[in-house]
Amino acid sequence: MSAVTLTGQPAAQGSAELLARVPDQLYINGQWVNGTGEPFAVTDPATGQVLKQIQNASVADGARALDAAVAAADVWAATPARVRAEILRRAFDLLQERRENFATLMTLEMGKPIAEANGEVTYGGEFLRWFSEEAVRISGRYGANPEGTGTMVVTQRPVGPCYLITPWNFPLAMATRKIAPALAAGCTVVVKPAELTPLTTLLFVQLLADAGVPAGVVNVITTTRSQAVSAPIIADPRLRKLSFTGSTGVGRALIAQAAQNVLRTSMELGGNAPFLVFADADLEQAVTGAMLAKFRNTGQACTAANRFIVHASVADEFARRLTERVNALVSGPGIDPTVSFGPLVTEAAVDNVAALVQDALARGATLLTGGIRSEGPGSFYAPTVLTGVSADSRLVLEEIFGPVVGIQTFETDEEAIEMANNTEYGLIGYVFTTDINRGHRMIESIDTGMMGLNTGLVSNAAAPFGGVKQSGLGREGGLEGINEYLSTKYTLIPSS
Repeated sequence: MSAVTLTGQPAAQGSAELLARVPDQLYINGQWVNGTGEPFAVTDPATGQVLKQIQNASVADGARALDAAVAAADVWAATPARVRAEILRRAFDLLQERRENFATLMTLEMGKPIAEANGEVTYGGEFLRWFSEEAVRISGRYGANPEGTGTMVVTQRPVGPCYLITPWNFPLAMATRKIAPALAAGCTVVVKPAELTPLTTLLFVQLLADAGVPAGVVNVITTTRSQAVSAPIIADPRLRKLSFTGSTGVGRALIAQAAQNVLRTSMELGGNAPFLVFADADLEQAVTGAMLAKFRNTGQACTAANRFIVHASVADEFARRLTERVNALVSGPGIDPTVSFGPLVTEAAVDNVAALVQDALARGATLLTGGIRSEGPGSFYAPTVLTGVSADSRLVLEEIFGPVVGIQTFETDEEAIEMANNTEYGLIGYVFTTDINRGHRMIESIDTGMMGLNTGLVSNAAAPFGGVKQSGLGREGGLEGINEYLSTKYTLIPSS
């Protein structure tokens, strides 16, 4: 059993100055304005210290933000695609110039190690660059109909004002992944970031304004009353699109609300990713992939490997090598560059992970390392490896969203496929094998929207991100991403 070894200082030099520059108001119609609710605190999960007090939007503030998006919609939709593209490209360039500020801010408010935060700046920025390029490639079709009685003209138009709800775990990348395609398509937006990590979005919208995004095109409301503020926005007939990243339970409720006005929806929801290691796998490659797929972002990612399904003949060796790598992780405030493993986002998250581990142990699992929480400050839980996890454990049935590896074993390919697909979720799967034919069979057999074959990291701005089953609807990124914000219009011109 390993302890959580804390290291580092609670704040980097210059953090106070950076926090002072981060806006603390709502951004509506190109102006920083106060909310009508009580301000709320944003805290550092590594220390428990308050970082900043920010404005709290009310229902009325949400309505004002939507009013601004609606008022700006027609002009922005008519703005030439090249102009929209150049604004997004300027935003990309500014983000590169300011990357240190964004990385530091994400580490402070979310807890991820500074190296991972820098990686998120790179990843998040790519959505700005990718969709700046896609903005000028929106296309249609023109041609005779099969009967020869007329000409078909197919065009793409912006879907209209959008409401974008982003999660706390990737505060920059989840904002750029939604805002960039919306703006590229010609849509205006209201953005509601998670109350746990709103500072990055506030700093980002200032960057967008500096890049030339006109007033009303992007509006940001921060609030602790998400359901109350969101419901009237979603119910407003002027809204035409809802995009949400978060839990499946909340996603279902939002889909039900969106159905009343038949809104276009994009839902990136929960996951329960299988991580399959076959007998012929390169174990060092598999362990490296496991470290990426499980412990990046302290396991707090919908793409995190959740169920480790390992061939019985290599399970012990895989577990031994993985445990050795896990024990080398250095935990602490992520602002320290020597730290490789940060806190969970809240004490409630620690409580949930601890309960999942205790449930697995009660059902017969063996603890190889971890399984304990720190005494504080901060919401830390030791990276954990368990073997002999039973199929009825909560670790297997639920999304963990924490740094816990639970290993199960299998004997045949068919058994591995059955175990992998035995879940209501279908976001991503990971497969490690040196047999290319087996790899192709897994691509066809495992029911997920994405797969990593001999890799633990698949996300890329040029690739479509999304799942099947209870993991969501629609795709973000790739050629498919901009289509989520476009409506297809068909016109028939009769032959003369």
